[in-house]
Amino acid sequence: MNLRQLEAFRATMRSGSITEAAQMLHISQPSVSRLISDLERSVGFELFTRVGRGLAPTVEARTFYGGVEGMFVGIDRLQELATSIRTTTGGEISIGTIQSIATIELPKTINQLYRQYADIRFMIHSRNTPAILDAVQLHQFDLGIVGRQPPYAGVEVLFQASAPYVCLMPEEHPLVGEAGSVDLAQLVNHERFVTFGGAYPDEMMSMDSELSNEMQRRSRLSATNMPVAASLVRDTGVFAIADPFSAEQAVRLGGVAFRPIKQNLKYHVAIVASGRERLSKHALEFVDLLSQQLQNRLEEISRYSD
Repeated sequence: MNLRQLEAFRATMRSGSITEAAQMLHISQPSVSRLISDLERSVGFELFTRVGRGLAPTVEARTFYGGVEGMFVGIDRLQELATSIRTTTGGEISIGTIQSIATIELPKTINQLYRQYADIRFMIHSRNTPAILDAVQLHQFDLGIVGRQPPYAGVEVLFQASAPYVCLMPEEHPLVGEAGSVDLAQLVNHERFVTFGGAYPDEMMSMDSELSNEMQRRSRLSATNMPVAASLVRDTGVFAIADPFSAEQAVRLGGVAFRPIKQNLKYHVAIVASGRERLSKHALEFVDLLSQQLQNRLEEISRYSD
C-alpha cells in the first residue's frame, strides 16, 4: 500500500468513475485501474464492482474510505502548515554582537529587514567574543558576531573576513593631514598609546612582541573596550590601535581621526551560529545582508589602506 494507490482510490470514490479519477490525477485510465488493483491486492478485499458502465464501491470500500479521507485531511493540514511556515513574516532573531559592529554595521542591516517584515523581532545583546561563542553553543543566541582570530570551536562559521587595524589619533594632530601609513615602531618613540587591559592582544593582532612590550612600558592608560579607548584618545591626546569598525564609530563622534598602519596587524570578524539548519529563513536572509554589508565596508577599508 502506498500513497499513490490511496490517491487513485480516493479520486475514484469522489468521482465515481475511473475516467474522471484519471483526469483529476492527470494520469491515464489504465494507470488508475492498475493502482486500484494493486491496492485491492494489498488490503485483501474488493473495492469496486461494475454496475452497468460505471463503478460502485463495496461496503468494505466505504468503510475503508473513511480512514483514507481522514489521512488526507491530515496531509492537507500539513501542507497548510508548511505554507504558513514558508510565508509567515513573524519570529524572533536573537543576535550576540561585539561592540565594534553594534552601532553602525549591525543597525544598517537590521533596518533592511525591519522595514520589510513587520512581524520580526530583533533581540540584540552586546558581549565580548568568548561570551558570544558560549551563548551560541548553548543556543541562547541564534547568531553571533565575533572578532577574534579563527578557528571558532563548537560553532558553524557563516562568514569570516579580516581587515587591517588603524592608528587612532586626536584630529588636531599634525600626522592627520599627511598621506600614507604610519609606522608604529617610530611612533612609539615619541607617542603614548592606550593599551587594552594593560596589554596588547598579540595573538589577535600579530604584533611584534618587542613593539608590544615597548608600547605597554610607555603606556599610562588602559581600557577594556574600544569606545573607552577612543574617548581617552579624544580627551588626553594619546594614540590607540583600533579596528576599522570602531575607528569609524569614534570618528563619527568627533575629535579623532585615523591613519593606516605600516605593520600588518589584522582584525578578524565572523558571523557564527550553532548550525545553519537551526536558523529561520529570515535569520539566513539577515546573515546574507550583514555579510554583504561587512564585505562592502572591508573593501572600502582596503582601498583606504592602499
